[in-house]
Amino acid sequence: MTGAILLAGGRASRVGGADKTLFALAGTTLLQRAVDAVAGADPITVVGDPVPGVAGVAWAREDPPFGGPAAAAVAALATWSEDPEWTYLLACDLPEAVAAASRLADARPLLPRETDGVCLSAADSRPQWLIGLYRTAALRRGADALPNKGQDASMRALLDDAAIAVIAAPDPETQDVDTWEDLSQARARLEETR
Repeated sequence: MTGAILLAGGRASRVGGADKTLFALAGTTLLQRAVDAVAGADPITVVGDPVPGVAGVAWAREDPPFGGPAAAAVAALATWSEDPEWTYLLACDLPEAVAAASRLADARPLLPRETDGVCLSAADSRPQWLIGLYRTAALRRGADALPNKGQDASMRALLDDAAIAVIAAPDPETQDVDTWEDLSQARARLEETR
């Protein structure tokens, strides 16, 4: 079984604090794209403020809020009474979340047995930790090792002792929406592919 943690609780300072998860692209929001990307996962926990109309998910929040993605992952794991074997960890500002999650799912059966997960890499070869599929046990080990419930810890710290495979992906699958320009480019790209 596979679960999912969707990170939706950032400050979005480069878009004036607007809720990026509600940005509409090609008829749906970024948040709904992330939820659709992990359809069939159980549980699906969104870390952020609840949004009316989003079905099939549970909501969690790191305490205090805005503690960073590692703290958000720790908060989501704390709400689970039973762990799936694998967990998607996805940021909710990915226009191509469905394609990215599909690539991760396709890669999972090809991983060596001792591998703790897989994440995508951007064109610059940097691992994109928030576009990953990880063994839940590895996430738990990392969460248990972090002080202060992961407050202000990096994702690298959360996954420090995990054996993670990094696979290259086409640029659109790893491009997130951090700025208004990113949003405009993503909208134009999605319109072209419709």
